[in-house]
Amino acid sequence: MLKVAVAVSIATGSLAGANAAGIAPDAQATATSQFILNTDRLIVKYKDASVGAAKARVATAMTAARQAIADRAGQEFGLRLQALRTTATGAHVFKIDRKASVKDVEALAREMMARDASIEYAEPDRIMTKKATPTDPMYAQQWHYFEATGGLRLPAAWDTTTGVGVRVAVIDTGIRAHADLSGQILAGYDFISDAAIANDGGGRDSDASDPGDWTAANECAAGDPASNSSWHGTHVAGTVAAATNNGVGVSGVAYGAKIVPVRVLGKCGGYTSDIADAIIWSSGGAVAGVPNIAARAQVINMSLGGGGACGTTTQNAINSARSRGTVVIVAAGNENVNASNSNPANCAGVVTVAATNRNGARAPYSNYGAVVDVAAPGGDANGYILSTLNAGTQAPAADNYAGYQGTSMATPHVAGVAALMLARNSALTPDEIESKLKSTARAFPGTCTSCGTGIVDATAAAAAATTAPAGPTISETESNNTISTANAISTTGTTVNGTMSASTDSDYFVVQLPAGKTLSASMTPGLSTSDYDVYIYNSAGTLLAAAEGGAGVTDTATVTNTTTSTAARYVRVKYYSGGTGSTNGKYTLKLTW
Repeated sequence: MLKVAVAVSIATGSLAGANAAGIAPDAQATATSQFILNTDRLIVKYKDASVGAAKARVATAMTAARQAIADRAGQEFGLRLQALRTTATGAHVFKIDRKASVKDVEALAREMMARDASIEYAEPDRIMTKKATPTDPMYAQQWHYFEATGGLRLPAAWDTTTGVGVRVAVIDTGIRAHADLSGQILAGYDFISDAAIANDGGGRDSDASDPGDWTAANECAAGDPASNSSWHGTHVAGTVAAATNNGVGVSGVAYGAKIVPVRVLGKCGGYTSDIADAIIWSSGGAVAGVPNIAARAQVINMSLGGGGACGTTTQNAINSARSRGTVVIVAAGNENVNASNSNPANCAGVVTVAATNRNGARAPYSNYGAVVDVAAPGGDANGYILSTLNAGTQAPAADNYAGYQGTSMATPHVAGVAALMLARNSALTPDEIESKLKSTARAFPGTCTSCGTGIVDATAAAAAATTAPAGPTISETESNNTISTANAISTTGTTVNGTMSASTDSDYFVVQLPAGKTLSASMTPGLSTSDYDVYIYNSAGTLLAAAEGGAGVTDTATVTNTTTSTAARYVRVKYYSGGTGSTNGKYTLKLTW
């Protein structure tokens, strides 16, 4: 399991406050890891998963031979495995008969791969949980928005944008109805597949309501104390988009935006496989057995995290979301350690957020390091982050407000600013949003070493949103149907006018991508009835990224050069259905890095 990167301190109002559930000590003063180090699930992806009619990845059947291999591998560790379900990417989730250490499950994964050459990858299905600590003072002011020293510099941004038309998915504990969120919430989904974790009487369903995540002593692990419900997703949602100018409670960063609540965390946390499906679904991808989202979220907020490297399951889900143009904002974590070991903070293609305090210095609990992109107000004992909550200690009760602290609180500030930017310029790609957030961040007024480029400046970021990368417009040159005949693109921001001449056509373009840069390829078909897809390969022809949206959809595929030298990356536009020829087969392809 992975842990939600939330140090939540509660300062209650006139109503009784809720203790936060399953939460580690405030600020992690001893820097002791709070990651859950065991799991009872394993994710296995076989190489022969196929693309279905709706372009979703379809898992292969769990054959008796493959189950037998899993059985033999499990016997090496005294574990029994049973195929449980499949994920949106076609991977199989195996249930293990008891909880084992992540280290042992990693060894089991290696054993299965050694025994079965048809396995593409295998990894533990880690569990995420929250980390929050209650306090009692309540701040009646949202200093984190407007104070010159430690604030977001938000009020001036509201003169130009409030986030209207943007949808932000809050992938978290779900949400409680709240007077200050009235009219702000769209239909969401509950992705928790384990009924005991869900705590709502069942597994996955269309009700993203948070029933509470309270736990009894020793319920999650031996030695864990009892904890009350955190209502964590409700607090995060309020920071993103609480109703404003309504005479009630608090304000939201992007109060013109809408929240899509996506429930993945319950009692004792939530599984990586559920979270990965939630990422894909929120961004408009297909998940078997789940109705498609009505309209994709352009921003995903994940105030959660855990230990270890970024797993393939999580990275693939993030890549999938980015291919559809959704920017993913994640918390750096609250262990006061280098975030290189905090997942998904260390995944490629995300905006990783550290937390600062009221003085603009690094909050004492916040993780740091080279993977951190920016920082935002997360609060500490000298000033908490005030937002919407519920007064119930276990089951839901009345609305209230509370001050929390943590990188979970910093992250929705940045997600809200991303929504403000997209409301000004809906064409921004995830990489452009990240770049502009970083380039417009202001210098730290306090000490915040390895906290990214600075504190996010809402006003400067909103202003920069309308500035598009300069680049030429060129025409495709035939014949470019193979990697060896690819058109060379040398300038970032280049727009290519291309044509699908026939249903068998493929067009290739090559970019010499510098080390550390991320290539974004966005293709828009000329007709709403045309469906062309985008793929990115390396020089060996290995597929690195894909975007396979429907007819009329802008497909965006991205890939980062993680090597230390420039590398060739080949972008392919391929016909799937719709128009062809010089009139009906037109498309535009924009390449930025």
